[in-house]
Amino acid sequence: MRYIIYARKSTESEERQVLSIESQISELREFAAKEKLEIVASLCEAQTAKEPGRVEFAEMLSFLEQGKADGILSWNPDRLARNSIDGGQIIYLLDTGKIKDLKFPTHWFENTPQGKFMLNIAFGQSKYYVDNLSENIKRGHRAKLRKGIWPSFAPLGYVNNHKTRDIDIDAEKAPLVRKGFELYSTGKYTLKQIAKISKDLGLRSYKGNVLAVSCVQRILKSTFYYGIFEFKGEMYQGSHEPLISKKLFDTCQEVMKDRGHIMTRKAENYFPFRGLLTCGECKCAITAEVQKGHNYYRCTKKREMCSQKYVREELLSEQVKSFLQKVSLSSQDNPFVSKSVIFSFNDIF
Repeated sequence: MRYIIYARKSTESEERQVLSIESQISELREFAAKEKLEIVASLCEAQTAKEPGRVEFAEMLSFLEQGKADGILSWNPDRLARNSIDGGQIIYLLDTGKIKDLKFPTHWFENTPQGKFMLNIAFGQSKYYVDNLSENIKRGHRAKLRKGIWPSFAPLGYVNNHKTRDIDIDAEKAPLVRKGFELYSTGKYTLKQIAKISKDLGLRSYKGNVLAVSCVQRILKSTFYYGIFEFKGEMYQGSHEPLISKKLFDTCQEVMKDRGHIMTRKAENYFPFRGLLTCGECKCAITAEVQKGHNYYRCTKKREMCSQKYVREELLSEQVKSFLQKVSLSSQDNPFVSKSVIFSFNDIF
């Protein structure tokens, strides 16, 4: 029979499985040579199997369904599946004869009712391991949160203490992060300038990258640096040492808020009818633009094909005046209450 070698490692534990695929392939080829198995393909991928959607796994099943191979050679059943869908596919292809055999150096399997039953148990154990691991991680997070400990990777300026399981100040990066807050609080620097100053001072992310402007803004808006953090929508009082004071943080937020208002600019051209009209044919909004010194209005045509053409503002003004002459208020109406009227091109023409 013809076999496909399938090796997989989980990307979630990259540092512990850096040689996992290479070692799997080496062991599986030795096993194939010992058992005198014909290998027609070798597929590898670095992706978790706790959810369906692996590309190489799908390609392997396609080969088997097309009859290009008869069986699979893998290190262990948990390399093939850790979720019920992928495990069910393997069992179904065994039932239909698309897969004739499975070989594992660490697991016994025969294509019999008893063998498939034991394989089902192995797949179930693999899924139980993933589910149980997830619950253990969540329990660990809850325990840390009760103590006010940030349960994830430490923000820039802090480091994870693997001995105490706490968050400590990074003696090298913390002063540079604090400097960014202090400079921005003066109101004399933009986010872009703070990013450049941080670059010149040698502040880099933990991956060694230069801080982008969006990253600088995210740091300046993070409450973590004065001792409060948010996790999954809930606020916690952190047990870590604050890097800045609450007063300094609030000052930075006011500067950011005021600078945001300063950046808003009025449109260079004023179009009195823009935002007031809608197209009578397709109901899209009417926009305006300047062409050869004159204001023109047109349909935005964002929903469907529309046959309406440009209209000059002078012509449109006359049409609006003509329409408004038909409108009057009774003496009972309050003259101090403003009323808005929304027109469409069908009303005007």
